[in-house]
Amino acid sequence: MYESHWQLAVRPFDHSADARFYYPGESQQGALLKLRYALENRRGAALLSGAAGLGKTLLAQTLTRQLGESLSPKVHLVFPQMPAGQLLAYLADQLGAAGGPTLTIEQSLRRIETRLRENAKAGKHAVIVIDEAHLLDDSQALETVRLLLNLEHEARPLASFLLTGQTSLLLAIERRPDLEERLAVKCLLRRFKPEETMGYIQHRLTAAGAKRSIFTDGALEAIHQETLGIPRRINRLCDLALLVGFAEELTSIGPDQIAAISEELAGATAE
Repeated sequence: MYESHWQLAVRPFDHSADARFYYPGESQQGALLKLRYALENRRGAALLSGAAGLGKTLLAQTLTRQLGESLSPKVHLVFPQMPAGQLLAYLADQLGAAGGPTLTIEQSLRRIETRLRENAKAGKHAVIVIDEAHLLDDSQALETVRLLLNLEHEARPLASFLLTGQTSLLLAIERRPDLEERLAVKCLLRRFKPEETMGYIQHRLTAAGAKRSIFTDGALEAIHQETLGIPRRINRLCDLALLVGFAEELTSIGPDQIAAISEELAGATAE
């Protein structure tokens, strides 16, 4: 709606996990380096955690796009609250495992193991991302993950698992030493520092085709204060600011607009 007004090719603060909009903040780059090391060296599992809205899904998708063809297939699971048997059957289908519908956990595990062994013999290594893994909060679900980590070929894991989730995932894993000891790395995403918030906004605007500055320095400072450097909050506030600026036919957005929109958002939340 507002793209033409600001001379943008796309909306810069959409919530879609588009790798073009990945911003290399300090915390993000540190996590990306460690996770890439774990996956490229075919370790069994790695963990990425952080509070809601910090960009875990986007980082995970950016990471998998950077991996070579030898690390395939790449499977992204986003339904961790499914019952264990259903989750394994879904994973088997996503991996392209032979066989029809499966009814038991054992049948699904056999399908998965057979497919992963074929994959390993072809010189490849599967990467499986389990998003929102903090929802795997029951003992059966975590036991399912442990069973998958036990699948090996010539004493090496048949697949690498990346578990991403909120910080409660760390606590759940710590209660399971048999799982924690399988993690090659554990990474914790943090909020942006003030200068990172400013860099993040400018990066997304540039990626969306912006040819000039849209937010004033005062507006950028106000955005960080209002959002506490949390990317999801930054996206929501900036998206609304661009919409309001379009409606009011502004040529730039200043701290006054940010303050007004933040107050409106706070009121809507309170209601």
